[in-house]
Amino acid sequence: MAPRRSSASEPVDAELLLPRPPGVIRRFWARHPLFTDILVALIGLAIALTTAGPVGTGDADPGAAFHIVSIGIALAAAASLLLRRRWPLVPYALAVLLQLVMLAYPSAAGSPLLILSMYAVAVYGSSRLCWIAYGVGMGAIAVVGAVSVLVGAADLQAALNALLAAAVVALVGALVGINIGNRKRYLEAVIDRSRQLVVERDQQAQLAAADERARIAREMHDVVSHSLTVIVALAEGAAATPDVDRARGAMEAAAGTAREALTEMRMMLGVLRDGDADAPLAPLAPVSPYDVVASAQRAGYPATLVVTGAAELSDAAQYAVGRIVQEGVTNAMRHAPSATAIRVSVEHGAEATIVTVHNDRAEPSLGAGGFGLRGIAERTAHIGGTLSAGPDGAGGWDLTASIPATAPDAEPTPPREDDR
Repeated sequence: MAPRRSSASEPVDAELLLPRPPGVIRRFWARHPLFTDILVALIGLAIALTTAGPVGTGDADPGAAFHIVSIGIALAAAASLLLRRRWPLVPYALAVLLQLVMLAYPSAAGSPLLILSMYAVAVYGSSRLCWIAYGVGMGAIAVVGAVSVLVGAADLQAALNALLAAAVVALVGALVGINIGNRKRYLEAVIDRSRQLVVERDQQAQLAAADERARIAREMHDVVSHSLTVIVALAEGAAATPDVDRARGAMEAAAGTAREALTEMRMMLGVLRDGDADAPLAPLAPVSPYDVVASAQRAGYPATLVVTGAAELSDAAQYAVGRIVQEGVTNAMRHAPSATAIRVSVEHGAEATIVTVHNDRAEPSLGAGGFGLRGIAERTAHIGGTLSAGPDGAGGWDLTASIPATAPDAEPTPPREDDR
């Protein structure tokens, strides 16, 4: 019987929108394969048994033993038709064997079983297997017939007639079976390919969703980590100073930093809104290294920025430079609160832009496995650059990134003004 599709493939098949098989009768046979197998076996058995018996010249009786053997083989061949879907060669071999037995007393008993079994080999096997089986079966009948004629066990004309009848009947079954079998295999291949495409589409969607989640996680980490670090530093400074004006200025700066962070978060999460087909997949608003250093200075950290040279960087490269500076300064503020210098350098060269963030008095707990460093490493690698971060050997910390001058603009263009 045809294998039943697993429940895991049913949702996939539902998306294929396959048409119904044409014809009421064909749909009935497809839904009831066991009934079809039993009916075919019974028809083959009835024809084989009713035609069994000598039809040659003369009234010679082959004897009870011959009838028992021929009927037994006919029963086995007809019953084996139930297995034709899984083992199509079994009923064909028994049908050929019955035809060989009938050479002694020519009969049409093997003919219906030959055409049914040959058809099964072509449909449930393959075209190549069908022709091989046809050649082997007809060759066996020809050889046994020739031997029977030579030893006088059979008449030459009867043997030729038996061989010709078997060859024609089996050829009809082979041709019809090959035509239907090839069409069946082609449709199965098309449907399997369609299922594979649906599964690949779902996998691609899952990978795209995972990439987008990772991107949003990186962006959220950059914004939240830097902004909260600055806000905490400003709030602590406001709480520690007895000067009301300085405290008010610090809190106003904290509020401004918080508003900027909210604006960036709205831009990043805007892509998750439904119904906006023109929303950018990655809201690009390049972070200015000047703004990052200025926010650290407002929080009371000794941050400085030196920019040398000039270069026309792509949007993705400019965005990466800003995020690298932001992550480096944020890590210095968090892990080196007693630093006496946080030096940021952006050097534009002919072949690459080198971004360096150095601070002294780094805490020993600072490591290279944080989410922020991992995020900017992925961002740098995405545009063909390299990044390294680690202790400088003198109690400080160095973060260096090299971004090629020809880095591809791998990210979408910045959002429109009305999206911001």
